Amino acid sequence: MLGVDIVSNRRIKEAVEKFGERFLRRVYTQREIEYCFSQRDPYPCLAARWACKEAVMKAVYAELKTMLTWKDIEVNGVRFHPPDVKILRQDLRERLKLYKLVVSISHERDYSVAVAQLMRVGATCD
Repeated sequence: MLGVDIVSNRRIKEAVEKFGERFLRRVYTQREIEYCFSQRDPYPCLAARWACKEAVMKAVYAELKTMLTWKDIEVNGVRFHPPDVKILRQDLRERLKLYKLVVSISHERDYSVAVAQLMRVGATCD
């Protein structure tokens, strides 16, 4: 199953400016917040993680009919390397052992986009 999301970097910046810590703590883990705010411009980083979490939520729901929350997902990684997505919810981690989750994120000027693919291990794409 595939999930995709695109978000305006400005939209995330405006949410942070309007709601501050409340918004950040509702959506991101402490590790994500620290990493993004270590960047010269944190907003594309935050937006890319938002898009990635949305894409993962969509792929997981399409395949497993299970809803995730923002804080169930942590997106880690460093520039120019593939992101590492961790599912933090223990019960779902057990179910996902039968699957491979692959994600790609990108941002360009005003937008960030992410694609997530959830495939059952051993399945083929016919």
